[in-house]
Amino acid sequence: MKSKFNIRHLAVLSLSTLLIAAGCGKNNSADPAATAATASNAPAAETTAVPAADKLDIKVSFYPMYEFTKNVAVGLADVEVLVPAGMEPHDWEPTAQDMAKITDADVLVYNGAGMEGWVEQVLDSASGSKMVTVEASKGLEIKEGSEEEADAHSHEHEEAGHAGEAHDHEHEEAGHAEEAHDHEHEEAGHAEEAHDHEHEEAGHAEEAHDHEHEETGHAEEGHAHNHGGLDPHVWLAPELAIKEVRTIEAALSAASPANSAAFKANAEAYIAKLEALHQEFQDGLKDSKRKDFITQHAAFGYLAEAYGLTQVPIAGLSPEQEPSAAQMAGIVEFAKAHDVKTIFFETLVSSSVADTIAQEIGAKAAVLNPIEGLTDEDRSNNLDYIGIMRQNLEALKTALNE
Repeated sequence: MKSKFNIRHLAVLSLSTLLIAAGCGKNNSADPAATAATASNAPAAETTAVPAADKLDIKVSFYPMYEFTKNVAVGLADVEVLVPAGMEPHDWEPTAQDMAKITDADVLVYNGAGMEGWVEQVLDSASGSKMVTVEASKGLEIKEGSEEEADAHSHEHEEAGHAGEAHDHEHEEAGHAEEAHDHEHEEAGHAEEAHDHEHEEAGHAEEAHDHEHEETGHAEEGHAHNHGGLDPHVWLAPELAIKEVRTIEAALSAASPANSAAFKANAEAYIAKLEALHQEFQDGLKDSKRKDFITQHAAFGYLAEAYGLTQVPIAGLSPEQEPSAAQMAGIVEFAKAHDVKTIFFETLVSSSVADTIAQEIGAKAAVLNPIEGLTDEDRSNNLDYIGIMRQNLEALKTALNE
């Protein structure tokens, strides 16, 4: 009896094994591409996954915040970036639909330090909700903007001063008009003519006043696109990126305490990669022949400081800021005096300024990527934050040793 039981038992097990193998083989043959994609993007075996209904709904402002958050929240959250791929984040403003998505989320992660000019509006709208907000740069020492940015602000104030002078002159003209009005009573024969002329002058004054307000409006609009004089580009220094990752991990643990151990393990695994990246930058740049580099956008101050370099920006912190003729001349003079062979520009914005200077001095223009968003080419090459930072390192090593 025992022998028969064993034989039957083995037969059942063998049949079950064959059925399972056949079922798996059928699934794999049905969609090999999907299987390969899943395997390449699969989290590490020790990563904890939770049912979809239990995942945190996380909205993040722009690409670096997405990359950092995604690596902390592996398998535990749905992470969505707000700024569309390929769009300059300085230009983005949330729509009503975006606002609804943000305020319905469990967590909002943003860089801060003036990078997201719209965030105060969002925080006001979400006041009283249970949404956890994460300012990733909180606690970091934020640098002031470059001298070029300060010059631009000074120019704004100078323009405002001229507008004020125009306004005072307008009042002076109005005073003369009152004087003319008094004189009008003395010379009744010319009263109507003077009165009509006075209205004409008042019309011009009103038109000038409206134009002044229009100019002020444009100045305010321009001011809204800068970072308030602060440099928010902390994510470009790997050691500061590590601190942002830790801040994100702490906030996610507060939002979902049951998963805090998993968040911490994920964060530590990613931080180990960032520490290795930091070491690559240290090793790659320490023996450079030169220590200064010219870049179109003043985004690399933290990176430069971390590795003993000097950033020489063509313009200020805003990538749309056009340099003045004096700034352009100064950069050309500096480049010639220091025998600069490379002028860096960035992705997502026009390279025309860098190209112009490069042609003027007989240099080449090359990309130094501030990683504010991924391009189509970046995505097609499966590049991420660490991959692009390694490209930046190679670009700097080349430029600093020419």
